[in-house]
Amino acid sequence: MYKVMLADDEGIVIDSLKFIIEKEYGSQCDIRVAKTGRQVIELTEEFQPDIAFMDIQMPGINGIEAMREIRRTNKHVVFIVMTAYDKFDYAKEAISLGVLDYLNKPVSREAILDILQKAMGRIDGERTKRSNDLKVREKLEIVVPIIENGLIQDLLFKEYFQEDIDNYKTLLGIDCDYGYMACMTFGRELVGNYMTSAVAASIQAQKSYKEIHTITEDYIKGIMGNVMSNKIPILIPCQNDTLSYNERNEIVESARALCRKLADRFDMDFRVGFGSVKPLERMCESYEEANSVLISNTSHVAHVDDMPVACQYEENYPMDLEKRLFDEITLGNVSESVSVAQTFFDWMESTYASDNDSVRLKCLEFVLWAEHLAYEKTGRMYEFKSRANYLSELMSLSGLADEKIWFTEKIKDAAFWVSNKHEEQSMSAVNQAKQYIDENYMKELTLDDVSRVVNISSYYFSKVFKEETGENFIDYLTKLRIEAAKKLLKTTNKSMKEISAEVGYSDPNYFSRNFKKYTGKTPTDYARG
Repeated sequence: MYKVMLADDEGIVIDSLKFIIEKEYGSQCDIRVAKTGRQVIELTEEFQPDIAFMDIQMPGINGIEAMREIRRTNKHVVFIVMTAYDKFDYAKEAISLGVLDYLNKPVSREAILDILQKAMGRIDGERTKRSNDLKVREKLEIVVPIIENGLIQDLLFKEYFQEDIDNYKTLLGIDCDYGYMACMTFGRELVGNYMTSAVAASIQAQKSYKEIHTITEDYIKGIMGNVMSNKIPILIPCQNDTLSYNERNEIVESARALCRKLADRFDMDFRVGFGSVKPLERMCESYEEANSVLISNTSHVAHVDDMPVACQYEENYPMDLEKRLFDEITLGNVSESVSVAQTFFDWMESTYASDNDSVRLKCLEFVLWAEHLAYEKTGRMYEFKSRANYLSELMSLSGLADEKIWFTEKIKDAAFWVSNKHEEQSMSAVNQAKQYIDENYMKELTLDDVSRVVNISSYYFSKVFKEETGENFIDYLTKLRIEAAKKLLKTTNKSMKEISAEVGYSDPNYFSRNFKKYTGKTPTDYARG
């Protein structure tokens, strides 16, 4: 259906146009008419035409002025102008208003139908585009929340590579390197700092998540994750590495208004805690702060920078270096651990060279914690007296240079314990697997069978086996079977069927194909040679 408006002060023109259009298109067109500029404007507001045949010269408000007025509120109507030839200046202005075409009176039936067909084509194109745009928006409504929640989950649980975060930022249009987390929690009511009926509240929040999301967007401009127990994490990206007092005050007040709005709407109690600004890859720390600040007080809204809940460090203390050092040790990255340890010691030397006792204490503190992490990661046997000489060693060192060597060597050892344990675990599993394969290659043997023996998932076992041996499980097993078959072909008179069964192949034809693939010869040719 196309809505067509005919605007002309000559009744015969309107009647002719209406007759031609109805005869050609019948019920496809809903036609309305207007004879003055004022009527044209009023009819457009009510009728919202798709196509308008406009005469320029009409009583009162002329066609040009009417079109200009209509364009302010209707960007999609297609104008077709009809007027006398000598009004060329009007025609030029009409074309500047986005008129589809300019027709000189009198206009033939063919010309009218031709331009009408052209106008309908434009309308169809715009309708298709709008429909496609809506489909895209509909898909985005589904996809974007999944991407947003994926980003938050990866950041909170540290399950990502930097490439993943960069991809998330591109997909979500995030151009910031910093951010902070909000923790929204809810329950039936707040008793002290405890939310009652958390399970029931979380079920209700799951059902009402879309509405909660929509309301929250009006108060906190961030990326919301899914409901986790009776909490919802929210990531707020920001350009700077700190928030000013005014910015912090503003987000707290907005969150207070949000809590009131949500409480009224869902008959539950809502609280919001905010963590401090950190690099995006450290959002798990910010979220922990946001959560802990709610535990430590009874306010409905709290910001960690307003509460003495976290350890405070002197202004120039390299907290980033400290965290990175222990992260690298935990991962077993030996060279990176040594590099960060050296950088940290350089900071101590440049800042506190005159306070050697404090430097020694910090070295001892870091070494003890590094070894604590290593013990946790590797399951090494802890011996109470294993560090008995640490203090005396440190105190006997002649200066900062020797202390730096002692410090970095101890850090290196801790990281190496973790690294070596990873390798030992992998090698132990692979060696155990190889022994099992060597003893059972003649049986029906699958990757899953072997991974069960070493108690590692088949996916991870396949990866580790390839890394340690340089070949995948199937290639290793096949090579073992073919070597055994070669020996039998040269030393026995057994039939092909017997040999294939003895080396683990139930199908002699499959055995022959594999044999030729790996040796370049058929079993028969190999036996003869």
